[in-house]
Amino acid sequence: MKKIHIVVIVVIAVAIAAIMSTVADSSTYASFTVAQNNAGEEYHVVGKLNKEKEMIYNPEVNANLFSFYLEDNEGKELKVNYKGTKPQDFERSEQIVICGKIVGNEFEANKILMKCPSKYNTGQAGELPGNTAKP
Repeated sequence: MKKIHIVVIVVIAVAIAAIMSTVADSSTYASFTVAQNNAGEEYHVVGKLNKEKEMIYNPEVNANLFSFYLEDNEGKELKVNYKGTKPQDFERSEQIVICGKIVGNEFEANKILMKCPSKYNTGQAGELPGNTAKP
């Protein structure tokens, strides 16, 4: 075989591997209701932290278990168990995306993505924090 044939075969193999890894990692956004109706399938659920209910994280007992309550965009609330450490500034997040699946009556998350409040929002368009200069 010529070298160009080997290079083409390698490029095609890499392209197929990239496509397969993308497809294997894809899961859809859903509500807790959809996730409960399809238990065992992975979903991304978007919601807000219920700050009035307890968050359980005790690194001295189990550093890889963090539990909290999340209310999805449809208003349904479930307990979420995350097998990992509590993310920094978790309480300050505006919106949370959890990736995982329903196990029993709880959501087992394997990934947490947070949208934190912007430090640049001051309420006035075009105004920067700390800008005291007068026009």
